[in-house]
Amino acid sequence: MFLEIPEGKDPILHVWGELVPGIGPAASALAMSVYEHSTLGLREFEAARLRIAQVNGCLFCQDWRTERDGQKVEDGFDEAVAEWRTTRAFDERTRLAAEYAERYALDHHGIDDGFWQRMRTHYTDREIVELSMCLGSWLAFGRLNRVLGLDAACVLPSHVG
Repeated sequence: MFLEIPEGKDPILHVWGELVPGIGPAASALAMSVYEHSTLGLREFEAARLRIAQVNGCLFCQDWRTERDGQKVEDGFDEAVAEWRTTRAFDERTRLAAEYAERYALDHHGIDDGFWQRMRTHYTDREIVELSMCLGSWLAFGRLNRVLGLDAACVLPSHVG
């Protein structure tokens, strides 16, 4: 981690809640609202979220699995996301969510009319806007955690050791 965290303080709570009290709690509320209010299907949501996590390199985000109504995506879903172009595990909506996430993060200037035509075949305008807002949140905050080294402070058990 690149920041000085006072002894006994949780790094995430310190950075997101105490260091910048006028910004951190608002950013945290935005990040949480993406999970609390999303209407996207779990597979599309997780495909997009995990692709951003993979692009960002955030250890915690790659290890995290969103749970809805006691359900999570299957084991190996993260590998399918990394192989979104060729995996047989995805329907078209899920594949497009992963593709959009990658393009959003790495080549937003290259998103062309052909891509939008495919998106509009499978997603409503509302869903496109919602997914775009989710992507923006994950890209910004996952990258913030990775760049500042916070992702290593909140790593889940599969990345320890």
